[in-house]
Amino acid sequence: MSFENWDEVRTAYQVARIGTVSGAAEVLGVHHATVIRHIDALEARLGTRLFQRHPRGYTATEAGQELLKVAQTTEDQFAHLAARITGATTDVSGELVVTSLPGLTDLVLPTLARLQSEYPGLKVRYVSDARVFRLEYGEAHVAIRAGGRPQEPDNVVQPLTTYYMGLYAAPSYVERYGLPKDESDLAGHRFIGPAEPDSRAPFMRWLAERVAEEAVVFRSNETEAMQDAVTEGVGLGFLSLLSARRDPGLIEALPHRPEWDTALWLVTHVDLHRTPRIQTFVKALREAARSSCTLN
Repeated sequence: MSFENWDEVRTAYQVARIGTVSGAAEVLGVHHATVIRHIDALEARLGTRLFQRHPRGYTATEAGQELLKVAQTTEDQFAHLAARITGATTDVSGELVVTSLPGLTDLVLPTLARLQSEYPGLKVRYVSDARVFRLEYGEAHVAIRAGGRPQEPDNVVQPLTTYYMGLYAAPSYVERYGLPKDESDLAGHRFIGPAEPDSRAPFMRWLAERVAEEAVVFRSNETEAMQDAVTEGVGLGFLSLLSARRDPGLIEALPHRPEWDTALWLVTHVDLHRTPRIQTFVKALREAARSSCTLN
């Protein structure tokens, strides 16, 4: 694949992003027949189908998804280059793709909402998922990761904050079962946990080491469902201090322990790290974390 084929790649990227030939043609400012010709030529050159055609539009195949990742990164790099050449480096606009582990919405979403209010040209896609997104393939622009410091060589890694966790109970649970007096008094209590018992989260490892598996009476892969289970009195469960503060009725089941906490990291790809939208988001999120993620 050479640079002279970029028009075809860019066309395929827009078709994959929008899902229709007519939509891609409108964005690119070309006739729909040109879009079809570019797709056919690119598929012939690569010797594989990039799209499944159906009455509602085009859906990228696995090969098409791989092409989309590369094209997204290249498009971002061109935009960054153009901004530097023209001096338009203060324009905070375009797509911003942020990914994090589930459960960090309380930290991330307010910052994204505030930035969109300040910069109407900013288009946000926020994906919370346990898997590690590949920044070098354009799967995300900013990743918020937990645990040990990420080590990918082409990424810029910055400490974000310590994410503090606590063990909480609803008043209805306390009325029925009481509270543990201390760590040695966990037997007989009911707990809320993740769908997978071998969770790597430090607070869940702590719990797994101290209570029998049958004591975890409610499991879910949805953070919001686990939080709701706590507030409904299903059992004792871990919540971030940030989330717990929004429900003053919750009761701390045990005093906070540092081993429940985890380090959070901001990760960006070196090629896009200095783009205005990414720098603006990174700065705003670090400021939000400093003011909200505290023990006091």
